[in-house]
Amino acid sequence: MQCITYLFDKKINLCVIFDMSTFIKYRNDSTVSVDEACTKDSVTYYLITVNVGPVKWTVRHRYSDFDELHDKLVSDHGVAKELLPPKKVIRNKTPKFIEQRREGLNDYLKNVFNYLKLTMPYIFAHFLDFHLYDIYFLLQDLAKKFFLEGDKLLLNEKSHKFSPLELHAISERFKMACPATEKQDQMYDFSHVLDFCSQVNSLSIEGSYEVLGTSNIVPNDLKFDLIPFKTLMDLKILGVPMGCIQSVGSLRDTLVSLSVLIASVVSLNEFLLVDVVHKDPSSLADTVTWKKLSVINFASNNIKNVDWAIKLVPRLQQLSLSSNRLSDLCDISCLHDLRALNLAMNNFSCCDNWHEKIGNIVKIDLSQNKVASLKGFSRLYSLESLDLSCNLITDIEEVQNICKLPCLEYLWLTANPVASSIDYRVKVIEQFNARMSEICLDNEKASEKEIDTARVLQALRIVKEGKTPSFLENSNTTHNFHKS
Repeated sequence: MQCITYLFDKKINLCVIFDMSTFIKYRNDSTVSVDEACTKDSVTYYLITVNVGPVKWTVRHRYSDFDELHDKLVSDHGVAKELLPPKKVIRNKTPKFIEQRREGLNDYLKNVFNYLKLTMPYIFAHFLDFHLYDIYFLLQDLAKKFFLEGDKLLLNEKSHKFSPLELHAISERFKMACPATEKQDQMYDFSHVLDFCSQVNSLSIEGSYEVLGTSNIVPNDLKFDLIPFKTLMDLKILGVPMGCIQSVGSLRDTLVSLSVLIASVVSLNEFLLVDVVHKDPSSLADTVTWKKLSVINFASNNIKNVDWAIKLVPRLQQLSLSSNRLSDLCDISCLHDLRALNLAMNNFSCCDNWHEKIGNIVKIDLSQNKVASLKGFSRLYSLESLDLSCNLITDIEEVQNICKLPCLEYLWLTANPVASSIDYRVKVIEQFNARMSEICLDNEKASEKEIDTARVLQALRIVKEGKTPSFLENSNTTHNFHKS
């Protein structure tokens, strides 16, 4: 009753494309058969095909497995003892005998299945792998796990991993009335699953387009929602299409960190507005704002533009869009808290006037792009770290565009054409004038020797420009200068 109340309180409206296996629904449209036998390492296995509605899978068992099951079904569930084909010690490996046994096991399994179809005992369901592919029996196992280990898991795990199948099963279970075969043992109650989900703080979901086990189930064809997760703060989604997610529930009020990786996403609003029907910006209310979300990672997707949906994350501090298809940066100055921006491995070549597009940014990663000029960063006065490794910067004088940034401490130019020039490090450091000892270039601060040489170059530059180098008043520097 608890699960039904929960359902109506939240007014859940679920719709799935792939009608996942549930024996409760397809009881009269389910079959089992022993279709073939195979021998491996002198051991004979019998292949069982299970069909439950649109879903099918195979199970492999030895005769001894059937025998062990039969003993328990006879003692606990009233199955006739003589139903199982008898054992045979001599000449039980001949092809003729194996085929006769297969036929006998096929008849046995069909009879037992029809006899136990209404009650479907736990032991029989497990023998047929219902706990791996059927919603109801899968959730029984999940409930047992959380009943026995839930508190320990919540205490020790940094992130609990749910499969799309498990999430789909939870979502589908809401639509089912408590079935007649519901286990009376409290250990198997669905409420344990809901209780565990409501306390999970960090969730990981990994999808796949490969069929699951021996079944015809494709995880990424399954729909699910995230409504049961009431206190979720960290969500990691790997390889799951956003179309699989029907609702984010209360995540807009609780989520702090979000990662959506290798999911073929082309727009941020595929997740940020995943459960919103009308995505017109003018029609959206404050209810779709992500109130606590401060870290977003959409790496390794197909994003070409950062669209208006980014405004739905006003407290965003870290944004990673590495390994996408971006070539231009839109105006994200509305993100007043944004401090770190990762745009590595995209298609940026021009970064003009980025001070007009970004607020008080502290860290930018533009490694592995096609940037050739540093002019666009010249007015990012709060910038502390700039990674431009593996770009197309050729002129050492480009550093003049950023050498006056008052907070810049970390700079990466390695793997640019300029980095292969003679005295590259010294020539870069020299342009930072009085701050040359503070700069960490390519992950390494300047040595005393590099600083001394840089001061010499600086003095020569100043003299060439017809000015008097003020630091020549320092005796040590003057000595080194004249010595050179």
